[in-house]
Amino acid sequence: MTEPLVERMRAFRSTVFAEMTQLATATGAINLGQGFPDTDGPEEVLETAARAVRDGVNQYPPALGHTVLREAVCAHQEAWYGLRYDPATEVLVTTGATEAVAASLLALCDPGDEVVALDPTYDSYAAAVAMAHAVLRPVTLRAPDFALDVAALRAAVTGRTRVLLVNSPHNPTGRVLTEEELRALAEVAVEHDLWVVCDEVYEHLTFDGRPHLPLAGFPGMRERTVQVSSAGKTFSVTGWKIGWVCAPAPLVRAVNTVKQFTTFSGGAPFQPAVAVGLGLPPARLQAIRDRLQAGRDLLVQGLHAAGLQTLGAEGTYFVNVDIASIGESDGIAFCRSLPERAGVVAVPSQVFHADPDSARTLVRFAFCKRPEVLAEAAERLARL
Repeated sequence: MTEPLVERMRAFRSTVFAEMTQLATATGAINLGQGFPDTDGPEEVLETAARAVRDGVNQYPPALGHTVLREAVCAHQEAWYGLRYDPATEVLVTTGATEAVAASLLALCDPGDEVVALDPTYDSYAAAVAMAHAVLRPVTLRAPDFALDVAALRAAVTGRTRVLLVNSPHNPTGRVLTEEELRALAEVAVEHDLWVVCDEVYEHLTFDGRPHLPLAGFPGMRERTVQVSSAGKTFSVTGWKIGWVCAPAPLVRAVNTVKQFTTFSGGAPFQPAVAVGLGLPPARLQAIRDRLQAGRDLLVQGLHAAGLQTLGAEGTYFVNVDIASIGESDGIAFCRSLPERAGVVAVPSQVFHADPDSARTLVRFAFCKRPEVLAEAAERLARL
């Protein structure tokens, strides 16, 4: 028999998350590898979902999503960013942000088209590009500051470039792009008439007073931007898989043309619950951010005590370290040995990079855990 999996997808058979999770289970180590919280979201959000189940909101939602959620997304976008969208035609509810990004790339790319993306990338991006028969062109954000190299960005754009894929706040580096960097991205997109897909799932998780600035708000960008977000990270409900797209009506129709033949619709009882979450007072969302920032600070203290050099953590769930600071030279080997050495699991950052050598000594830790878990992890790491 021939190999059943098509060649373009063979590189994506397994993920480092599965390996590290198995290590955590086998050794009893604290799992700071995968970015999922160990607490539930706001009580009124959870209760709305439970009530929706009991009230029979359990069948297919409309293809675009329940009206109450689409209206809540629009109200949120206007209240936080001054961006106005029509809930009837310019919002699409998706099965998480991962589907939103994949459906967007499948809708916008023909075979051979190029997708310019900030590298390192969240691991689903390269797979989605491959599924679209497109070509990924990385623009590397290099340690230690992970700043955008505008010259490299411009050099990456060719006559075949179709889509600019942007993630800020950025996973896995934890970087929040500055206004100047976002303006440069916008200028390139307008100059080359590119579609832009923006993954903004960590929009409410920026630290130390840094603002989140949607790229759709820059001149010439709203009409070409597919803005993607989700409830999972903000409200600690990653298993609900409720995401959304905000874009001009023609772009929403294009993305939904693909989506209708993947999941069609889903998450019926969770959609009204997410609407409640998006309508929470700003102070509630800021409190969620502040608790996560405190977790970051707690873990960073332990990492510093272990002699590890931390590389910022301006947003998201993650902090990267350079293990060269303690004489290590291989992130994969370090992460495989860390559960036995310190009882903690992390992820080697090089698996996210198109060029693994550019991050061979970088390792990523997640701090979206309860304070007592992070304190224990910090104590264990300090023994390194």
